[in-house]
Amino acid sequence: MIQLLFTVIATQMALILTLLFRTPLRKLVIFTLDRLKRGKGPIVVQTIAGTVFVVLLSSVYSMLKIHNRMVEAGEVNPTDQVLMSNHLLEASLMGFLLFLALMIDRLHHYIRELRLLRKTMEVAKKQIRASEDASAEKLKALGEEATTMRNKITKLESEVEVKTKEANDAEAETDALRKQSEEYLLEYDRLLEDNQNLRNQLESIEHASS
Repeated sequence: MIQLLFTVIATQMALILTLLFRTPLRKLVIFTLDRLKRGKGPIVVQTIAGTVFVVLLSSVYSMLKIHNRMVEAGEVNPTDQVLMSNHLLEASLMGFLLFLALMIDRLHHYIRELRLLRKTMEVAKKQIRASEDASAEKLKALGEEATTMRNKITKLESEVEVKTKEANDAEAETDALRKQSEEYLLEYDRLLEDNQNLRNQLESIEHASS
């Protein structure tokens, strides 16, 4: 019994060391534990752990009986001492065995959680990288659109300047034509006045000759 317990504990310690350090055997151990926790594996492990715990309680109960018998007898019996030491060693080994089994279970659980967390982080990094690329493309497209709009604005400003210059030239030409027409009107009025004067003089001459 004691030799079997030492063998199991040594195996458990080797498994813990394998889980703690990243070695080629680590994946194999994790895969084996994953398979062990599926199907009927957990029931078998719980049954074994329950059996060990019952045997542990039996050893503790036997130790209490031996202790009470030694107290009642008032003397130390070598056989009881050997049995007491044997039960104490068995109880200690079984308690340590259960503790190591719990440690293996928790280490396996946290390693799986860490693996899932890493996968989630990788997915999140890929999504962030994709969103950054999309944002960069969008910014590039907006920059190109802004450049196009700036070129259009520059072209429109040039056209506005040309149209403004043409409008100013047309307005200046209109002013010149207006001034010229005013001069023509003044000249026309002067000619009418001269014509009227000449008619008046002509009529005076005709009256004088008659």
